[in-house]
Amino acid sequence: MPIPTPHINAPAGAFADTVLMPGDPMRSRMIAEKFLENPELVNNVRGIQGYTGTYKGKRVSVMASGMGCPSIGIYSYELFKFYDVKNIIRLGSAGAMNKHVHLRDIVIAMSAYNNSSYLQQFGFHGDNAPCADYELLHRAVETSKELGLPWHCGPVFTSEAFYGESSDVNALRNLNILAVEMEAAALYINAALTGKHALAICTISDNTITGEELSAEDRQNSFLDMIRLGLEIA
Repeated sequence: MPIPTPHINAPAGAFADTVLMPGDPMRSRMIAEKFLENPELVNNVRGIQGYTGTYKGKRVSVMASGMGCPSIGIYSYELFKFYDVKNIIRLGSAGAMNKHVHLRDIVIAMSAYNNSSYLQQFGFHGDNAPCADYELLHRAVETSKELGLPWHCGPVFTSEAFYGESSDVNALRNLNILAVEMEAAALYINAALTGKHALAICTISDNTITGEELSAEDRQNSFLDMIRLGLEIA
C-alpha cells in the first residue's frame, strides 16, 4: 500500500523510529506541546493527531490510537507496515484488578490476556496472550526504578468491552492479572506480525475492586510520570 494510507496522511519519513501512542488525540497534542521541542503536526486525519519533534535531542513522534483493539490495530499496523516505525509505546489508562495495585500506580504490561478476535484475521484461532518486546520492557522497569515511580510489571487483560458483565473478572483476579485496558493485545500482535517492537505502559485511573477512581484533573496530573517514562525509554 502506498503512503499516505487511508488513515494517516503523513509523507514518508514523517515519523521517528519510536512513536508514543496515547489513546486520546488531545493527550497526543498535550504531550507534543508540553514535552517535545519544535513539534510538527504530521497527521490529523479524523482528528487523530500525530506530531514529530525532539526530546533531549532525540527525534520522537506521538500519535493517538483511539479506543479499542480495532482502532489501535489500524494505526499501529499502518505505522509499522507502511511508515517503517520501529517501536510503539502505548501510554494509556487502566483499571486495577489486583489488590496490590493502587490509583496512580504505573503498570508495565508484560503480556496481554484478551477476549479479542483480532488475531483470528491472521489465521490463528487458538488462545493467545501476546507479549511485549523484552528490551523495551527491561528499559521501562529499570527507568521506573531510577525515577522512583510506583510500578508493577506483569500481565494485563485487554477487554473488547468497556461496559459489560462477565464471570471472567473473578477468574482473572485469581490469576493475578494486574489491570484491565483495551488496546495492548492488538498492539503486541501487530508488532509480532511485522517484526517490530511494542510496549504498553498504563497509569491506574480506577480500581475495579474498590470502586475508587481519579477525577479528570487527577488523571491529567497523574499521567505525567507515565509520559516522562515513555519519553525516557523512547
